[in-house]
Amino acid sequence: MAELDHLDKFFIQLDEPSLSIDLSKMSLSEGWLEPLLPALSQALEAMKELEAGSIANADEKRMVGHYWLRNSTLAPTKEISTQIENSITQVEQFSEKILTGEIASKGGKFKNVLIAGIGGSALGPQLLSDCFWDLNPKSLNFYFCDNTDPDGISRTLEKLKNELAQTLVFVVSKSGGTRETFNASKEIEHAYTAQSLKFADSAVAITLEGSKLDQRAKNEDWLKTFYVWDWVGGRTSINSTVGLLPLALLGGNIREFLAGAASMDQLSRSASSAENPAALLAASWFVAGNGQGEKSLVVLPYKDRLLLTGRYLQQLVMESLGKKLNRSGKDVFQGISVFGNKGSTDQHAYIQQLRDGKNDFVANFIQVLQDKKDISSPSLEITPGITSGDYLQGFLLGTSQALSESKRQSYLITLDKLTEKSLGALLALYERAVGLYAELVDVNAYNQPGVEAGKKAANKVLEIQEAIQKQLLTKDTAEFTAEELAVEIGIKPQSETVYWILEHLAQNERGLKKIAQAKPSKTQYKVER
Repeated sequence: MAELDHLDKFFIQLDEPSLSIDLSKMSLSEGWLEPLLPALSQALEAMKELEAGSIANADEKRMVGHYWLRNSTLAPTKEISTQIENSITQVEQFSEKILTGEIASKGGKFKNVLIAGIGGSALGPQLLSDCFWDLNPKSLNFYFCDNTDPDGISRTLEKLKNELAQTLVFVVSKSGGTRETFNASKEIEHAYTAQSLKFADSAVAITLEGSKLDQRAKNEDWLKTFYVWDWVGGRTSINSTVGLLPLALLGGNIREFLAGAASMDQLSRSASSAENPAALLAASWFVAGNGQGEKSLVVLPYKDRLLLTGRYLQQLVMESLGKKLNRSGKDVFQGISVFGNKGSTDQHAYIQQLRDGKNDFVANFIQVLQDKKDISSPSLEITPGITSGDYLQGFLLGTSQALSESKRQSYLITLDKLTEKSLGALLALYERAVGLYAELVDVNAYNQPGVEAGKKAANKVLEIQEAIQKQLLTKDTAEFTAEELAVEIGIKPQSETVYWILEHLAQNERGLKKIAQAKPSKTQYKVER
């Protein structure tokens, strides 16, 4: 009874959506929340201002309104509210026509969807397709090109080569200039052309109105364009057309998905932090990591359908909270590291370290009580009275207990069953917790200067590559080193970058041959004509 009394003190049950959070193994003291109440109150006020339309991303001078996507009445203007509602209706109408075959290709009814996107533009749809691949017998099969790796793109296209004519392609890029997505779309277009298929007949753009991608889709007469807005960040775009369109084509109920998120939003607006699920979660992260993210978050969903939850939350948490500066411009180096895979698979991988190694993490267990979608078909009893699902839960509860005995912190989130509504609520819970935690540590959760810096650095490398290619056209067949070439084009400090570009060109036989393997400074190359 004592154990259940302890559980009662750190347990919150939500009836709608049906979801519970158990913080009883987080080593929290009786009055753990009280010191944080003033800061949490301020954080909740800041969230109110955010939802009212304040400029949240000062870097880009834009609002952050993904909460409006699941409750358009919250939008700051009637125009935005109408745009949101219209986009939901358009998704429903288009997906219905695809599923019934009213909109089809010359190859017949569409059977597949191939999504070219990266980051949130791919992770959200990937998570949805893993969760709900079998919702509807008429639903489409999903494939992804989420990188600019030609080998990976070729592998995906090889799987589809006999059904390319029946494959719908979504090109997802808010700006339309994301290089990984653009490159993948051009590779996909080339595959269509190689089969004498018109890419535009199967192509759908999901982008900002007026973007490069929007212009391309209009100029080439693509099948359809859906719009997103600048106030929707990639890592929170799953409630926009980015996620709703794939979910609808999986046969899912998009309004239920949005309703689940909206219900969690409403619960997480509660001024009573002790009854606010997102505030409790954010506060527990803060206490566990001493407000400095000293402990990583290990995400362990005990459900194969939720395999990608770790990757999804990795982007949401780390891109939002991993910041060098606070809002005053002071160095704070904040963030929470996130990793994870699925239970019970990873009990045979890194659970050993979690129990006996460095105590530098909090384990986030996720369980779904309903084992199978169709509970009318009884689960097989592996031993009398014990099913595979019983074993799965046994591994979860046993691992949680083993970690607790070793004084390792963990918490458990439980869904009664995995539905569009419960997944929407689960993801919204994390979004709200991240937003509140950011307020507690005084960082902007809605910008990403590190990501932008990485893009700029990559563009500089590509500029060097272009300079190298031009210089190689002028060279004779005499041997040269990377440093000699760097001097010729006036970028000697970048000779290491030049070395790796030459290695790549030579390995792929692109007019260059490596003729002497030595240390990088001595390795020689020559042009092959």
